Amino acid sequence: MSANKLIVLDSNSFKTLSLRKEDVDKKWLLVDATDQNLGRMCSNIAKILRGKHKPSFTPHVDCGDYIVVINANKVNLSGNKWENKTYISHSGYPGGQKVKTAKQVFDKNPSDLIEKAVKGMLPKNKLGSAIFKNLRVYDDENHNQASQNPELININEF
Repeated sequence: MSANKLIVLDSNSFKTLSLRKEDVDKKWLLVDATDQNLGRMCSNIAKILRGKHKPSFTPHVDCGDYIVVINANKVNLSGNKWENKTYISHSGYPGGQKVKTAKQVFDKNPSDLIEKAVKGMLPKNKLGSAIFKNLRVYDDENHNQASQNPELININEF
């Protein structure tokens, strides 16, 4: 056991950093959804969109990064979730409830699975709606954000 060392910090090191939206540094990130489990991938995407991976995270500011997800049609669901997982919507009229399985949603539009999962993990307020607009999901590897030069990341490392 080594001797305890006394660390002297100045009083300025204890101040809490609170960013404004003008001070936020946002990056464009690219995520490949090929053979990724839907829930684990989307929870990491929601964390990055919110900005919780940054040391300068501020809860009331959109301080996350932009994310482009490609190959949404190759996402994986574990177990029997393709048949057992249901998505419920309601029109507002009596008898207007519609129930779809994950396979039905996937067959119609594969990117909806990822968008619904991420949207459910974000705050349910104006900030959550603004953060959700920073997500772009594409069914195949072609995307419209090539001019932003998104950086390819391994989503499992977050």
